[in-house]
Amino acid sequence: MDLQYLVGIDRQLLQAVNGAHNMFLDTLMVTLTSGVTWVPLYIALLYMVVKNKETAAQVAFVVAGAALCFTITEVVTEGIVKPWVARPRPCSDPEWMAYVHVVNARRGSNYSFFSAHAANTFGITVFFAWMVRNKVFTWLLVTWSLVNCYTRLYLAMHYPSDIIVGLAFGALAGSLSYLAYWGMAKTTGAKQHYVSSQYTPTGYAIADIDVVAFVLVATGIAAIVISLMMH
Repeated sequence: MDLQYLVGIDRQLLQAVNGAHNMFLDTLMVTLTSGVTWVPLYIALLYMVVKNKETAAQVAFVVAGAALCFTITEVVTEGIVKPWVARPRPCSDPEWMAYVHVVNARRGSNYSFFSAHAANTFGITVFFAWMVRNKVFTWLLVTWSLVNCYTRLYLAMHYPSDIIVGLAFGALAGSLSYLAYWGMAKTTGAKQHYVSSQYTPTGYAIADIDVVAFVLVATGIAAIVISLMMH
């Protein structure tokens, strides 16, 4: 199995996603891929943390852990790997751009390998999954991350291999950031194990997790409605 064969599979998978397009999906994918769209989710996550931590220091350590995760993924993807590999994005590759659907002339900047969207969103997903320890919450965040990844394929900003490597690196960054967070949190006397049907094993109230879930789902629905109206 040579490299050209793998590149061919990469391009075929990209075309399968990018080729299934219409005006409604064009608008929806542009909306969902924007970080601004998900600001309510980030606020809801911060709300959940503030509600379930006993001291300002404990809240600060969670914020620091999440910030560390984002910093790792951004520095490695945008500052190191992309310039080093210098793989053109599908939508701006002179040898390939004619074969993909480009939405609103969005060509992107920088390079393709590997996806910062995948690394960032999955890194945050894994970080909070370790911290909260709730299956429904985890799967909602996984879905959020994968939706972001799908938009990058649909918009021809990345190849599937860019997404897969981004997800793997995000999982690593999220896990390492959680370990760093827990090392700091232990100094404040934070507890790790709770036994209650109203709380997760790490002490997060189910009611507050429900708020995050509601905001996440509501944001997705709002994006769909807005895209339908614009369409």
